Amino acid sequence: MAREAIDARLALLPAESRPLSECVGRTLREDIYAERDNPPFDRVCMDGIAIRSDAFGRGLRRFTLQATQPAGAPALTLLSPESAIEVMTGAIMPRGTDCVVPLEEYDVVALTVSLKDTASGEPHRNVQRRGSDSQPGVPMLRSGTRLYAPEIGVVASAGRAAISVSRQPKFVVISTGDELVEPGQPIEEHQVRRSNAYAVLAGLRKHGFEDLSNDHIVDSEEALRERLAHHLAERDVLVLSGGVSKGRFDLVPKVLQSLNVAEVFYQVAQRPGMPMWFGVGPTGQAVFGLPGNPVSTLMCLMRYVVPAMDAAMGTRARATETVALAAPIKRGRPSASFVPVSIRYSPEGLRSAVPRIPNGSGDFLALAGTDGFVELPPRTDPYPEGLVADFYSW
Repeated sequence: MAREAIDARLALLPAESRPLSECVGRTLREDIYAERDNPPFDRVCMDGIAIRSDAFGRGLRRFTLQATQPAGAPALTLLSPESAIEVMTGAIMPRGTDCVVPLEEYDVVALTVSLKDTASGEPHRNVQRRGSDSQPGVPMLRSGTRLYAPEIGVVASAGRAAISVSRQPKFVVISTGDELVEPGQPIEEHQVRRSNAYAVLAGLRKHGFEDLSNDHIVDSEEALRERLAHHLAERDVLVLSGGVSKGRFDLVPKVLQSLNVAEVFYQVAQRPGMPMWFGVGPTGQAVFGLPGNPVSTLMCLMRYVVPAMDAAMGTRARATETVALAAPIKRGRPSASFVPVSIRYSPEGLRSAVPRIPNGSGDFLALAGTDGFVELPPRTDPYPEGLVADFYSW
């Protein structure tokens, strides 16, 4: 399998210590432990009054309001079972109390609290117990976790201002071809826009990669050798679009070989994207030669490049998503088939994949508005509605 061949040749990227504010999207390279019990005290979960549940159990329904316990203040002490302390959400439970009655269930006149008939006062009501979320010595997050908003909050709660994360891979996205013209520049009838590189860069950014550069190299062995040598010296990952097929001007594999980039595989039994190339540079650089057709380029990027570089950062692999086809596909194929789809939800919330068959691998317009693609296995018969397939999002 192509993915296994790629993963077997990629080394784990080094770890580095970064301030917490710079860790969004990074991969954690250490376990994160709570610095103390979480919550660190019995915590009030609703605005109301704190009382003793045994007093309520004895039938007491009127209490003398003793004081107010705000969040962030040291714990007060209940003076008697007939007393109540007003408490705010997030505050520490006053000593001697074990139940919070929410403010909707009582009335206050002067300093007398009268519980309504609907009130209840069982032990630990509206109280989050100390250590119920986590305790010291038990990891809250494991190494290999990708860090987004929820995980960043967990790390901050552990009191960590800096943590060990994987260094981001240094990408360069390279388009090859004399026919390519930058957006915004004058274009001739025989030329096409350089669009693949921008799609690849957008896809990498969406998946959390930040250290990105790009280049355009004409169909010249000399130019390719000079520029690719430069990028191999500066970058961890080279993602090339075009120049890897069998045509007269598909010079990339030959030039890479001259630069001591070892070919791992060339061609994958899949449609689109069969002429995909992968190799490893002399110091371990990952070199992906993606087919030049835009549909092939994006599908190979999401199927191989993104998950492989996630793995190289030590990110724990997630189970591949699956989805059922919402409509049949009339023609089977002898090789694996990547088909763009839009995700549809039923009134019951069940999701399915609506195929959006492109008009060939150059039909980039067919991808607009889709959510990703499914990978269909080799099959001589048509693919039926309801067939469950692996799904890859853009």
